[in-house]
Amino acid sequence: MVTIYQIAEVTGFSATTVSKVLNNYQDVSPKTRKKILETVEELGYLPNSHARSLSTKKSWIIGVVFIESLGVGMKHPFFNAVIESFRKNVEAHGYDLLFASRNISNKQKSYLEYFKYRGVDGVVIACSSDQDEQVQELINSSIPSVVIDLNSDQSCVIYSDNYRGSQEAVQYLHSLGHRKIAHIAGHSSTFAGQQRLNGYVEAMKTLQLSVPEGYITDGEYFSRDSGYKAMKNLLELEDPPTAVFAAADNLAIGAIAAIREAGYDVPEDFSVIGFDDIDVSQMVYPSLTTIRQQTDLIGEKSGQLLIHQINTGQKDVKRVVVPVELMIRNSCKTI
Repeated sequence: MVTIYQIAEVTGFSATTVSKVLNNYQDVSPKTRKKILETVEELGYLPNSHARSLSTKKSWIIGVVFIESLGVGMKHPFFNAVIESFRKNVEAHGYDLLFASRNISNKQKSYLEYFKYRGVDGVVIACSSDQDEQVQELINSSIPSVVIDLNSDQSCVIYSDNYRGSQEAVQYLHSLGHRKIAHIAGHSSTFAGQQRLNGYVEAMKTLQLSVPEGYITDGEYFSRDSGYKAMKNLLELEDPPTAVFAAADNLAIGAIAAIREAGYDVPEDFSVIGFDDIDVSQMVYPSLTTIRQQTDLIGEKSGQLLIHQINTGQKDVKRVVVPVELMIRNSCKTI
C-alpha cells in the first residue's frame, strides 16, 4: 500500500507538504501541487478515509437534498445536469456525496437530524419550491450550505437570471413583429416560475404591449402535459396570441403538440419559445428557440461556494446569479 512518505521520497518534498496537497490546503505553489498530484496518480495512492477524517477533522462527505415537483427524481433534465456538474467539481476535491434519507434505524428523522447524524461537512440543496419546512430548517442551520434554484437570505444561493431571460424572450418575439404574446407560467410556488412571470410582465409593460385576460395561463409544474393543456386554453380564446413564451422547454414542447393537434403549424401559425435548453429541445421538430441555462456553470459554482465555506469554517450568505443566453432555432418566425 502506497503511503504519503513514499510520495514524499519520490517527489523530494516533505510528508507535510504532500499531506497539505492531499487535503487541499492552499499554501502550496501550483508547480509543487502539480508534481505531487501527478505522482499520486502514477503510484495509485488511495488515502485511508478514517485516517484522513481524523487528521483533517472532516468527514469528506457532502449531503444532497434534491426535491423537484414533477416527481421524476434524477430524471429531471435541469437538476440532473446541475447535480452531475456539482458532483464532478466536489469529487475532484476529494468529497463524496450522500443523498438525503430521513430514516435512521427505521425512525423518521428530519433532513437536519439525518445530516448531523452522518456528520456531513456541508449540504447542497436543489429544490424547486421554498415551501418545504425541513428544507428551511436545514438552510437556517449552522451547516455550510448552498441552495440551487431558490432564493434565501440564510444561505449561499445560486440560480439563473430567470427575470432577464424572460425579458429577452419577449423582446425577441417583439423583434419578429409579434404583439400578441402569451405566457405559459410555471407554478407560483416555484422561484423560477415567479421570476419568469415577473420578467414577462415587465417586458410587456416596457414594450407597451397589452396582456389580455387569459394570456397568462397556468403551466403548473413545468410538465409537457401542463404545457399541452395550457396551450389548448390559449387556442380557445376569442383573440388568441400569435406567439407564446413558455416558462420551460417541456411546457413549450407540450404547447407545440396542442398546436399541431388543432391543425396549426409552428412556426407558420404560432411562434413558440421555451426556457432551459434541455437536450431534447434541439431534437424536436421544429428545433426549439429557447433561453439557455448554464447548468455546468451552476454546478461548478455551487461546488466552489460550498467548499470555500467548508475550508474557512464559516457559513456564508451570498447570492450568485448566472447569466442566460437566447438560443435561436426554428420555432419562431417573423410576421
